[in-house]
Amino acid sequence: MSHWPLLSTLVFTPWVGALVVFALRNRLSDGLVRGFTLGLSLSTLALGACALAHFDPTVTGMQLTEKHAWISALKVNYHLGLDGLSLVLVLLTGVVSPLALFGTLRSVRCPAIYGALFLILQGSALGVFVALDFFPWFVFWELSLVPAFFLIKLWGGPGAARAAYQFVIYTIGGSAFMLLGFAALYAAAGTFDFVELAALARDGSLAMQLESVGGFWPQVAFLGVLLGLAVKVPLFPFHTWLPPAYAEAPVGTSMFLTGVMSKMGVYGFLRILWPVFPVPLQAAATPLLWLALGGVVLGAFAAMKQTDLKRMVAYSSVNHLSYCLLALFAVASVNRTGGTSAALASVALAKEAALSGYCVGVLENRSGGKRGLDDFGGVRSAAPVFAGFCGIALFSSLGLPGLNGFVGEFLIFRGVFGLAPWAAAVATLGLLATAIFLLTFWQRVFHGPAAGAGVSFRDLDRTEKLTLLPLIALMFLLGIFPQLLTGLINPLVTAWAVSLP
Repeated sequence: MSHWPLLSTLVFTPWVGALVVFALRNRLSDGLVRGFTLGLSLSTLALGACALAHFDPTVTGMQLTEKHAWISALKVNYHLGLDGLSLVLVLLTGVVSPLALFGTLRSVRCPAIYGALFLILQGSALGVFVALDFFPWFVFWELSLVPAFFLIKLWGGPGAARAAYQFVIYTIGGSAFMLLGFAALYAAAGTFDFVELAALARDGSLAMQLESVGGFWPQVAFLGVLLGLAVKVPLFPFHTWLPPAYAEAPVGTSMFLTGVMSKMGVYGFLRILWPVFPVPLQAAATPLLWLALGGVVLGAFAAMKQTDLKRMVAYSSVNHLSYCLLALFAVASVNRTGGTSAALASVALAKEAALSGYCVGVLENRSGGKRGLDDFGGVRSAAPVFAGFCGIALFSSLGLPGLNGFVGEFLIFRGVFGLAPWAAAVATLGLLATAIFLLTFWQRVFHGPAAGAGVSFRDLDRTEKLTLLPLIALMFLLGIFPQLLTGLINPLVTAWAVSLP
């Protein structure tokens, strides 16, 4: 196993599969295309499980590493590696991606092209989670935009074109600032390697090298990387691209955006900003806390005002991701529990985000495109199984004990309250607004007399049940045994916290 490039196989299998699916699109039936695409997507889960079997959670450094010279003149290396955080996100991708395909691929037009684009998107996300050199990392980061753009534009709703262009323009704009920041880092340190840059940051030499380039370059490098990541998460007020993109995206793509792609930005904060810029991050902690609180509170209140169910889920995603950033900004200096909570919550909250997006997609598909809060009524009577699954996702988002959402919220508030009680107090307004809009959704769509599209609403078929059951099972499993994740992440985050000044 030590000689087998497991991580390269993990990343490039979906890409190779995408090429094969596209090349054979006219030779295979739609059924074979769907089965082949799903099998290739499942390769991530299989290879991720293989990586988990060879992973030692007590080791805080990178494991299963691959490093080869790529562009010698620029000291660019093809460098891949895995730690507890990236392993959890790889496994998350391995779960969400095939379920998103399995539940939606049968109903999309041109399944070969859709499947090929989805596999490219999946491989790009995996590359972001395991690349340890900025050059290949940035290639994966930017390549993820291409399939996401076409999936939204070509298979999305009536406003899909505008939403897709807005998504790409925002993200590329943020990436331009990030590129400037890393250009400054390279000019100062002569390396793009995340591990080397983090080591230079720990002993203080990186800051001195940046100051030697120019007195303002430490701030420029930090702000550039911060803006690039802030747009991707997104951090308030850079969130305006997200609601239309999530609302107009097809259901499977929306599941991937909420369940995986949004975590790329949080991962970037944990992989790059925290280890490479510890001192500037500490200095900017208070204003960043306020911005995170803006996403927590205003995101929840914006969701409360929505009548479009997909936009409600989109603003709910802004709220949930802002909780992760709130914990990270509150404990960027010295708090192990809070750091763990941010990393864990970014994964724990992903399950109900993807499941909620799928449930809203079921409502939309069953009703001929309707997705308004007032378009349904009494769905529980006609579709009790669907109502039960959707209810579990909603109550997990509310933080019901026994479900994964409770674990994430508890750890976040425990960590934040210990360092910034005022921030935790303000953030509870977001919890209140979340309870209001989720319970309003639950009451008006599923309860009361049958009305609108709720009349004779068809319950879930076997494919839809098989799509939702694994997500439901994981929500209970992680809610009851959160140590399955914390055991992988805790040693890593503890080592990061100790290394910070």
